[in-house]
Order: sequence, then C-alpha cells, then structure tokens
Amino acid sequence: MPVSNTAKSDLLFVAAALLAAISWMFSREAVLAMPPLLFLSLRFLLAGGVLAAFGWQQLAGLTREQFLRAARVGVVFGAGMSCWVTGLHLTSHIGEGAFIISLNVVFVPIIARLVFAEEQPITTWLALPVAMAGLGLLSLNDGFDPEAGQLFFLLAAVILAFYFTLNSRAANSNPAGRRSHRAALPVFPLTTIGLTMVGIVTLVLSLLLEPWQPTFSDFGSNLVLWIVLSAIVGTAARFFVQTWAQSLAAHSHGVVILSMEPVWVALFAAGWFGETMVLQQVAGCALILAALLVNRWHTVRALIQDLRGV
Repeated sequence: MPVSNTAKSDLLFVAAALLAAISWMFSREAVLAMPPLLFLSLRFLLAGGVLAAFGWQQLAGLTREQFLRAARVGVVFGAGMSCWVTGLHLTSHIGEGAFIISLNVVFVPIIARLVFAEEQPITTWLALPVAMAGLGLLSLNDGFDPEAGQLFFLLAAVILAFYFTLNSRAANSNPAGRRSHRAALPVFPLTTIGLTMVGIVTLVLSLLLEPWQPTFSDFGSNLVLWIVLSAIVGTAARFFVQTWAQSLAAHSHGVVILSMEPVWVALFAAGWFGETMVLQQVAGCALILAALLVNRWHTVRALIQDLRGV
C-alpha cells in the first residue's frame, strides 16, 4: 500500500527531531571550548558546504528570484539563531530557556494564521496547550525566574516560528491546501542557501563581538570532531530532512511533532551525561506524546480501525 505524503512528512519530522536532539550533545561539547557565535558560523557554513557539494547542479539551475527567496528565508533563520545563542550566553537557567525556545511550536500555527491566513485543523489548537504543559513540566524543574537572557529566547522563538512558516511556503507549492502562484523551491538548494546565510550572519556577528585568538591557538582534534558532527548530523542532515518534510506537508501543523525534540534530548542526556529524569519530567514527556496523538488523531483513529478489522 503506498504511503501518503502526510505519513511521509510525519516520519521525516520525527527523524528531524531525533537528529536535532543528537546535535545538542555535540553542540554542548563544542560551546564549552569556543565562542558560541563562532561555533554557529563554522557549523552552518560547513553544513551549507556539505549540501552544496551534493546539490550543486540544482543550485546552478536556480533563477535570481528563486535564489533571493531562499536567501530571505536564510536571513530570518540567521536572526533567530543569533537571538538563541545570545540568550544561551546570557542566561543562567538553561531549562527555562529550553522551554521558551520550545514555544516556537505554539507560535508557528498562530503566525501562519495571523500573517498568512492559513487555516489550521482543530486538532492542532487542541494539541498545542497539551504540548505547552508537557514542555513546561519537562524543562521547568525549579520554577520560572525571568531574566535578560529569556527575552532573547522569546524573541528567538518568535523569529524561528516565522522562519518555519516561511520555509514551509518556500518548499511547498500548495501551502495550507491552496495553490501558490510561485513554484516550490527544490529542497536541496533551499536548505543549502538557508544554512549558508545563517553561517554568514553569525560570522559577521562573531567578528564584531567575539575574540577568536584563544580558540584558534588551541584548536584540538576533539573540538574539530564536535564541530564536524554538529554540522553534518545536527545541521545538514537535520534541516534537509525537516525541509523535505515541510515540502510534503500542506499545513504547518507538523511542527507539533518537533516538540519531541526535548524528549529525545532528555533521553540522550541521560545516556550521554548520566543525567536523570524526575517524575515531573516523565509526566512532561507523557503530555508531549499525548499532544502528538491529539494532533494526529485522524491518523491514529484510522490506524485503530484498521487494526480492529484485521
């Protein structure tokens, strides 16, 4: 039986969340040894270069208008990532920051509805508060204490939600079930240009704000390994898979599946760093999984009916 585009998109979103969670381990190791903006610029420029090596023919075939569309998406992405890493630098409460960034899952359908007039399924609106509660339980172990860094995280969450919506509209010629007057951009060049633009934006900011000498005077092999793994696994592969998923999904509600990322992060952190999960965090994971079931209730119901008929 052929697999529908919706099912393919869901599976790809799950894979993207898994790749993103793996990348947290590599990124955490890298930022302990180098300035965060410099790390982001190297990570995204290398990822863009890797994708360009595989998709250079599609890149060469882009028109000027297509290139500019992809570049605009990349600039928005770069702004969001710059706010994220600034918040990471300023905050002393990583869990709270992770919770705020995860709210981009909530902002995506809101932005899609208010800015682009995209209709969202009722299951999306039902799933979002459940996911938000789960993210809160998973991340906010010690309550919530606002500080300056959290404002950058909040701004990053809004910008990254806007990026997700723009990326969906660029990758899909049928956004929100309506035929667009512009053809969809191919996944390879759209992802490549987007990642490269993030690298350029963060490189300029790093040149202006960060010292490079300490890093390059002691640039060990372990640091190279973390940068390369983060670039290939957590950036090139992750965002290619995510953009591919977005190209198959007519609506933005697939973003709810990306709320699985902190669940994977918590599980990998337990294995990688020996961290433990308290009962509150386990409850948060359960709520996030419940939100996914609500978000995809029509699919779940059809599967249950099929199993009953077997």
